[in-house]
Amino acid sequence: MFKIAVDAMGGDNAPEAIVQGIEIARDSLPNVEFLLYGQTDKVLPLIQDDTRISVMQADDVIAMADEPVKSVRSRKQSSLVLAANAVKSGQADALFSAGNTGALLAAGIFLVGRIKGISRPALMTVLPAMAGDHDSFVMMDVGANAENRATHLYEYGILGSFYAKEILGYSTPRVGLLNNGGEEDKGDAVHKEAHQLLKSGSAAGFINFIGNVESREILQGPADVVVADGFSGNATLKAIEGTALSLMKMIKQTIMNAGVIGKLGGAMLKPALKQVAGRLDPEQYGGAVVLGVKAPVVKTHGASGPEAVAGTMRQINTMLETQLIEKVETFVSAHKDDLAARETEE
Repeated sequence: MFKIAVDAMGGDNAPEAIVQGIEIARDSLPNVEFLLYGQTDKVLPLIQDDTRISVMQADDVIAMADEPVKSVRSRKQSSLVLAANAVKSGQADALFSAGNTGALLAAGIFLVGRIKGISRPALMTVLPAMAGDHDSFVMMDVGANAENRATHLYEYGILGSFYAKEILGYSTPRVGLLNNGGEEDKGDAVHKEAHQLLKSGSAAGFINFIGNVESREILQGPADVVVADGFSGNATLKAIEGTALSLMKMIKQTIMNAGVIGKLGGAMLKPALKQVAGRLDPEQYGGAVVLGVKAPVVKTHGASGPEAVAGTMRQINTMLETQLIEKVETFVSAHKDDLAARETEE
């Protein structure tokens, strides 16, 4: 029986959406128990069926605007910290929150703990691919680290490949380095060095590196794993999300302003447009994962509803069933000398 520790108070719609999502997930995951940490007077009345659901009192809540690291270190009775400590102590197998992203990252790194041999855990998300061999791809880092060394990017290629293979089912994930051009000598010193490290890792058989990819082409599926420094990855992700929202709004406004004929045409196109909107909806691809820590630590969007929460629970269950973290730890332990050598060379 897997146990998932849940920050029941994190997120814009907490605790209502969290509890509802947990109950949906519970009904489809018979091998999972959910440990909810939150204010019991607010959480307990929302539970319709407490089968495999336990609620533990948390006197404090880390809000979205709170300073992440300081809050995690000082607010020991917050719902997020208590949930993270449950994973640290072995009472739970995974950690979930829809709350403060920075605080979840801090809790994952400082409480759950970094995998020995991984120098910089990162935030990974799954995005839709509009063309190519697969319908989605992995991208990391998308905001955990504003600055990176080349060896960090090399590690992201390895971590992302494990996720793409074990969770998405891609047999030989193609790894691309996000850069400002496809040529090998493009980018700053960090990205040039990262290119060479990824290339050498590919030659050693650790990853399948295909070279640089540009932000304008990543939605076309040239790579199954897109490696980025945290600043560029986050900026690219937000640009994609903003463009998708603006595009759908523009289409709707254009149809509504086109008169009767335009509205009739829009009505005929509505099913197709809903399908496109669904492909661009980040919630359908699960939560963002903190990769490089000792247990699954997953963050879903703060505004997520019950279905998105339930989907993220299924994502965590898959990570546990496939023993993703254990496989990463085994690989890193077996190749610790190689990873250390690349760090030294840099």
